[in-house]
Amino acid sequence: MMPLVFTLLCLCVLKMGGFSSSVTQASVQSDVQCYDWGVWSEGSVRVYDGEVAYIYCPLFSHPTLYNYTQNSSQSLVWYQHTHTQELEQPIDRKSQTLLRVREYLWIQPATAQDAGLYICMLRNLSSCVRISVELEVVQKKGECDLSAQPQLNLTVPFQSDRILSCPDLKKLTLPNSTYTISWYHLCRSTKFRGDLELKGDNVVIYRMLEPYKGLYTCVVSYQMNGRTLQFTRNINVIPVVPDFGSKVPIILNPANDQIYTVILGDTASLSCRVHLPHLYGEKQDIWWTIDNKTVEQLADPRFSSPEDNLLSYNYGDEKKERVLYVKDFSADDLQREFNCSARNSHGFNTSRAILKTELYVPTLELGCGLGVTLALMLMMFVIYHVFWLELLLLYRSWFGSDERYTDDKQYDVYISYARNSEEEEFVLSTLRRVLETEFGYSVCIFDRDSLPGGTITDDTLRFVGQSRRLVVVVSPCSAVRGTQALLELQAGLTSMMHGGSLRVVLIQFKPVQRKSWVKELRQARLALTLIRWKGEKSAPLSSRFWKQLQLELPMRRTTQHTHKQTQLPDVTQHTPDTHTQHTHQAEEKLIDPYSTSVL
Repeated sequence: MMPLVFTLLCLCVLKMGGFSSSVTQASVQSDVQCYDWGVWSEGSVRVYDGEVAYIYCPLFSHPTLYNYTQNSSQSLVWYQHTHTQELEQPIDRKSQTLLRVREYLWIQPATAQDAGLYICMLRNLSSCVRISVELEVVQKKGECDLSAQPQLNLTVPFQSDRILSCPDLKKLTLPNSTYTISWYHLCRSTKFRGDLELKGDNVVIYRMLEPYKGLYTCVVSYQMNGRTLQFTRNINVIPVVPDFGSKVPIILNPANDQIYTVILGDTASLSCRVHLPHLYGEKQDIWWTIDNKTVEQLADPRFSSPEDNLLSYNYGDEKKERVLYVKDFSADDLQREFNCSARNSHGFNTSRAILKTELYVPTLELGCGLGVTLALMLMMFVIYHVFWLELLLLYRSWFGSDERYTDDKQYDVYISYARNSEEEEFVLSTLRRVLETEFGYSVCIFDRDSLPGGTITDDTLRFVGQSRRLVVVVSPCSAVRGTQALLELQAGLTSMMHGGSLRVVLIQFKPVQRKSWVKELRQARLALTLIRWKGEKSAPLSSRFWKQLQLELPMRRTTQHTHKQTQLPDVTQHTPDTHTQHTHQAEEKLIDPYSTSVL
């Protein structure tokens, strides 16, 4: 009998204990495991520093839990875990700052030290559940903050009326106190007039117009326990289209006369665009069907349709798009029926997509082929620009013809130069030697190959006529009136002008001003090839000088050819003893009057 009486007495004490009884139950029922729901996913509670804040326990919104007012067997306990505390602490019931009203916890006022987690716990003898709500304390930017997050987003149709009440005003119990409310529109405290009027604690919009949209701020001030407290709430007014008119969805695409082109074997994308009229808090659906089956019902991996995306927003009216993707589109898919549908509480609409095939255009292949072709052309242009001499010589060596088998001429090259000058040393020691020994040409030099006792004019004309090329070494001393060099030049130009097979090639041994050239040379300059000797730079056989000269001379197929890069002497650096040289040549003619060039 005594244990039963003691148990009933304990229950009565716990029942009458109020806030402290919850703590007692928490300690008595410490063996009951408490299920923790973590931090509330709806977001944190934001409050300005120095203003009143309230925290709602989200456990009372869950459908599986009993309402605190209807199920007195459950007790509500609040805990506090701020940034300055290492462990959770129960809320002090005697605190004048923290006020518990039913499922709300009011903080009057909140400071930066109050920021942190607030845990509400519901428990009885057999169960326990808890959840945390985060409190953020921020600094207020002046009397009104235009960038503040609104506590309420309110849609108001154009030309309609609406009453704006300060949120949370009725949730706060204000015993024996008066309060004042200050309203701001877009942070301006100007007087409300016209279709916008301040009436009592509320703002009345008699006719919604465009200028009345935006942020409305209400600041509530009141007295409690000898202190002046206040809290701020923000309402964002969003104008929307009027409620009259048809609210049935309108399908913009596919239209009646619209044809979707698809490529067989490729991925087809069918776009469905729908105009959705504004409806309060209602979700409107858009979907594709294939042969009257949704993508989910069809269960074919080739078909996919992501969620619709918003294209435009106009005062509540929305334009949305939903795309249907069909991989590896086949000819059998052309026989299917593709429909786009939209539905809301006011009606249903659907439209069929008409398909036709499009010839496959290998854009990627053509682009790659064109790119490779352009790259090859550019590379060939660069190669030709750099190695054009080598390419021409190579082409001529493969496909060119040897002129020795097409004419009856005796010499490949006749060299004309000014006697008793540096040119003579260049011709005899460098030009002649390379052409004969390195390239295998038959070279005619008048002073060496002419017979004694002959007429100079007749011999010159005969030698020039028996040569395939006339090489004229141009220098300040060349082509002077009354000289052998001028006679040779005139003979070559005459033969060339009368259609002969002789070609004249100019070698500029030293820079010569154009005005110092003889008349015949100036007139023929535009039709003749001029090759410049550049001293040491032109000495190697691999230089451009010798390659250009080879290109102008007859093609010669030689069985023996040296590839050794011979460094030739620069004859421009000294002047030879011409008297000794001519004496040596005269002696050679006396010994062998029938001397000819080496083949």
